[in-house]
Formats: sequence, structure tokens, C-alpha cells
Amino acid sequence: MPVSADRGPSTPPAPATPPRRPGPPPWVAMYHSVGDCSQDPYRVTVSPRRLDRQLGWLRRRGLRGVGVRELLAARARGAGQDLVGLTFDDGYADFLTHALPLLHRHGCGATLFVLPGRLGGDNAWDPLGPRKPLLSAEGIRQAAAEGIEIGSHGLTHVDLTRADDALLHAEVNDSGDLLSGMTGAPVSGFCYPYGKVDHRVVDAVEKAGYAYACATDPGHLAGPLALPRVHVGERDTAWRLHLKRGLHRLRHRAVEGV
Repeated sequence: MPVSADRGPSTPPAPATPPRRPGPPPWVAMYHSVGDCSQDPYRVTVSPRRLDRQLGWLRRRGLRGVGVRELLAARARGAGQDLVGLTFDDGYADFLTHALPLLHRHGCGATLFVLPGRLGGDNAWDPLGPRKPLLSAEGIRQAAAEGIEIGSHGLTHVDLTRADDALLHAEVNDSGDLLSGMTGAPVSGFCYPYGKVDHRVVDAVEKAGYAYACATDPGHLAGPLALPRVHVGERDTAWRLHLKRGLHRLRHRAVEGV
């Protein structure tokens, strides 16, 4: 039978690309202050000496600390298995004096989550103290200029799950706008104060346009807008870090969208 002139041989359809399966959870370490640990009721401080050893442990294992934005971008490409997210919450002034030189020494990056509503203030939200100074606007700009990703930790460090709609909007939206104007760069990441999050807060962060957000242990909310993290402190030797990394992988076997 003759073949019609306006039809060529049929071409089999290309096979559909299977959706990317959720991979193992990214390991994101949560730090706060880097300095004197003698008075640390909340165990949020790590000494420079301990941080130096922890970063060295990562590098000896073939791992490199980076900011969360870089980590997620690598994972979206199907890479990044040798990367660990490093985050520093609250924006303590000691980040510049103690943490940043060590990050540079070990060839690491990080994300610094700051509070633009408390510039140059202190950690007044911690009733037990001790009081620690926070970065000024100039300090935040210096960190950004030296390759550190700047993210929002809200305006003033309040529990967003208890905030009314107006306060929630200000803490989430206004903080990002202020930081973007301060650094001249878009702000991709948000970090929930106290690690507390619920559906309403996640929705507010998504509507504000953040690409990702960090929590602590978000349970069923885990995903790009509620990334689980591992607290790292002064007591975390190489052996404890090894255990924490393994437990993190067991507890969060797969994170959708990451």
C-alpha cells in the first residue's frame, strides 16, 4: 500500500522521565554562638577550638560544609553527597571573630540566620542569659561580602506558632525585605525561631517567597520549607558527630522535594 506523502514513519514516543525519588536527607548542622562556653545554660555555644576540630573532622571524611542554598542546589542536580549544610542561628557578633576565620581555614561556607529587628542588640529572648551581642548591619554586610549566605531568622526571635497574623507577616516578610535591602541580594532562606513550626507558619513562609526554611525536628512537615537539622555543641566530639549523622539519616530517611 502506498504511503501518504504527508506522513512519515511513526516515531515511538520518548519514554517518560521518572520522577526523582526523594534521596537521603541532607545533613544540616545547627550552630549558634562560637566563643566562651563557661556560662551556657542553653548549650548553644561551641568553643573555637571545638569548632576547629569539628570542621577538621568533616574535611578528613571528604565532606565540606556549605550554605544551605548551595547544598540544595547541588542536590537538585543529583550531586552534593559530599556536602554538609552549616547554619549559625541568631547572628551573634562572635561569628565574625571566631567562626568565620575557621570556616575560611577549612574551605567551608555557611548560612547565617540573622534578626534585622535586633541589629546591634543582644539575645534578650534568653531569660537565663548570659547576654551576648548580635551583629550590626555592617557586620551582616561584612559576612555576606566574605561569601556567607544571609538568611532570615525573623525580626525579633519570637515563637511564630503563637504570633497573630499581623506579627507573623512582619516577622516573615519584613525581615526578608530588610535583609535584602541591607545586603543588596535576595534572601532565599528562613529559619524558624526555637525551631517551632506548624502548617500556618509554613504557608506564610512559602507565600513570602522563600525557597527553603530550616526547622529543628519538623516531623511530618519535613520538606524544603521545614528542613530538619542536627544541633551541634561543645560536647560533640568526632564520635558523637558520627552517631548524630547516622541517627539523622535513620530518623529522616527521605525528604520530599530535596
